[in-house]
Amino acid sequence: MNFSQLAGERFSCRKFKQQAVEQEKIDIILKSALVAPTAVNKQPQRILVVNDKEKLSKINVCTKYGFDAPLCFIICYDKSKAYNRGYDGKNSAEIDASIITTHMMLQAQDIGLGTTWVMAFNPEKVRECFNIPSELEILALLPTGYPADDVSVNPLHSKFIDMSEMVSYNEF
Repeated sequence: MNFSQLAGERFSCRKFKQQAVEQEKIDIILKSALVAPTAVNKQPQRILVVNDKEKLSKINVCTKYGFDAPLCFIICYDKSKAYNRGYDGKNSAEIDASIITTHMMLQAQDIGLGTTWVMAFNPEKVRECFNIPSELEILALLPTGYPADDVSVNPLHSKFIDMSEMVSYNEF
């Protein structure tokens, strides 16, 4: 599958089969995060893999958007491990973690899995339920699994602003 097709077919999967994701596929997804670009290759991302049924039940304490997925990645970052731009001190950690999360979602799609980037969660509950160290910021929950046979794509998935609204050339 080419990239344009892969990117176009990926959608936020909100219904999953109750089928475990094989360790080999988890490893492939994690490898895509490892090789993703980060500023100065500092790699500030830290990922918690949650695939134990008892631990997965705690996702529902943190968000109503766990979708009973059989796997959830909790994407975190450590600001102290990231690049700081010299001009203004802008820290790259959140951007770096976003890049690796995007790689993970596209890799999952490529190997037949669905994902949803969940930002609507209680960060303190996630920290408490999963013993996330205080130096880590929590970026996203990434429920992952095999899409259910009757999964539907949100109608907003294929609604886009006009290209002219998004793009300017040479100056705004």
